[in-house]
Amino acid sequence: MPSTLTAPHEYREEIRKSRFIALAAPITSPEQAQAFISGASDLAASHNCWAWKLGSQYRSSDDGEPGGTAGRPILAAIEAQGCDQVAVLVIRWFGGIQLGTGGLARAYGGCANKCLQQAEKRLLVARLPFTLQCSFSELALVRLRVLEAGGLVEAETFGAGGVALHVALEGEQAGAVQQHLAGLSKGRIVLTPL
Repeated sequence: MPSTLTAPHEYREEIRKSRFIALAAPITSPEQAQAFISGASDLAASHNCWAWKLGSQYRSSDDGEPGGTAGRPILAAIEAQGCDQVAVLVIRWFGGIQLGTGGLARAYGGCANKCLQQAEKRLLVARLPFTLQCSFSELALVRLRVLEAGGLVEAETFGAGGVALHVALEGEQAGAVQQHLAGLSKGRIVLTPL
């Protein structure tokens, strides 16, 4: 099962006089990945190479290094560590010694790999989308029951008759949550799969 990072992480290494800093962070959208990369990049460095993976979407950049020697090895490190929803930026300050294409791939991929190995991770749980309706007075308890089951409240729409919620729950938790909500509302609150 894939995992993501609980918080940003940093790893530093010097390889043949070149300084490398690998920065990794959890992401939830391509825009967030690009914002992390733009914000953490050092324009004074020789190269700011990166890769990110978000489900089936992924991107990488060699930032001036020979093609395939930086971005792809960083992406390979993300996949080798079983990570998803992660962006990794590896910043290099050239130290005057050429590393060659194989050396560059090992350096970038190795730094990314070590950074991700050391970072604290959490498993990504597959959740299914549901909708439900509740009264205003029931909203706090509904939120609590969903969160206690490891679910997420993704959206709330307030109307004259109450609140419509979009929630995401683990498949095996949906039945237990439905029982709790039915007991709370005397059978009126029903989880409906989307």
